[in-house]
Amino acid sequence: MNIRLEQPSDYREVENLTREAFWNVYRPGCTEHFVLNQFRINPDFIPELDLVLEEDGRIIGHVMFSKAELHLDDGTIRPSWTFGPISIHPDYKHKGYGLKLLNHALEKAREMGIGFLCMEGNIDFYRNAGFDLASKLGIHYHAEPREAEVPYFLAQELIPGWLGGIEATYCPPRGYFVADERPEDFAAYEATFPAKEKTLQPGQLPQFCQSCGMPLTRNEDCGTDADGSINFDYCQYCYKDCQFLQDCTMEEMIEHCAQFLDEVNKNMPKPMTRDEYIQMMQGFFPMLKRWRK
Repeated sequence: MNIRLEQPSDYREVENLTREAFWNVYRPGCTEHFVLNQFRINPDFIPELDLVLEEDGRIIGHVMFSKAELHLDDGTIRPSWTFGPISIHPDYKHKGYGLKLLNHALEKAREMGIGFLCMEGNIDFYRNAGFDLASKLGIHYHAEPREAEVPYFLAQELIPGWLGGIEATYCPPRGYFVADERPEDFAAYEATFPAKEKTLQPGQLPQFCQSCGMPLTRNEDCGTDADGSINFDYCQYCYKDCQFLQDCTMEEMIEHCAQFLDEVNKNMPKPMTRDEYIQMMQGFFPMLKRWRK
């Protein structure tokens, strides 16, 4: 096993590895390979922590690190860091390679003076590398209620005491959302790879219609593109043949969804009033792709 810096000659091989590692894992298809492709020229990218893992001369793993930010309650911003995607080829998963690569990278980050990391992932794996719930350190996730104990939002002080007892909200690098912000560029890039089937699968992160917020749990829930193929971003009630079925504002969509509150409350631990539901949607909808500014 050998861990070294990624070289330009590795780029396409590593992007294909990343695509194979993440396909249909967290969502139908994946975007992590495009994030990596675009991030290498991002000023937040940390080239000293762009590492590949080789076994028998073959690249089987990769990890990249990035600068991020912590927003304090007093309005000031403090530097932070994150990592990912971290990829292990499917043929080598569950054999300890991912933990070896990550621990090597964390030690190198510590030597560089990186004191604190936030990331999103499965705590059952990442606790083995010293991560815990970020909420335990007073760090909140930008897309969840402040009081929430977000099970997938993890953190670690690489240098003990680096946080100094602050309380802050983590904002991931904008480069992580490049596929959503530039969908046509992503589609053109994805077309350069062999075709693979996208599917909704158990164990993926919750998928929601990016127009109305409806949960997407089956292929039949989804809308369609112009060629009749499944569109996993939008539900069948919002999107058909590559067109939205309602010409409306975000506020009008929230009002439309509020009429289904009785159905929503069947799955809530505590029923919401109409005003409570609308207030919640006013916080949630701006994060959906159709309404994102």
